[in-house]
Amino acid sequence: MKVTFEWDRGNELKSYVKHGVSVMEAESVFQDPLRLDFADPLHSKEEKRFIALGKSNRPRLLFVAWTLRQNRVRIISVRSASKKEKRVYEEKNEARAKRERNLS
Repeated sequence: MKVTFEWDRGNELKSYVKHGVSVMEAESVFQDPLRLDFADPLHSKEEKRFIALGKSNRPRLLFVAWTLRQNRVRIISVRSASKKEKRVYEEKNEARAKRERNLS
């Protein structure tokens, strides 16, 4: 299934100017088969929001805040992942690989 994206023009511009992340690069995170998604209850007052940690097409690890609106992924913000977020991505994916090895 093809994922459709939606952006706020101001957030799109801010992501590029402030963080050096283009629309195409941000959207590519959703193609990472090892992407991690987490609920973001702290920022889910008006709508459910999520955090994705995933590798982009550059490849670099990005932190993406997003929500679903009318079956479209609306990217709220995107930036490079912090050291702590990189560690979470690596540890969770190492645990996933270990579970898969144990199943085979």
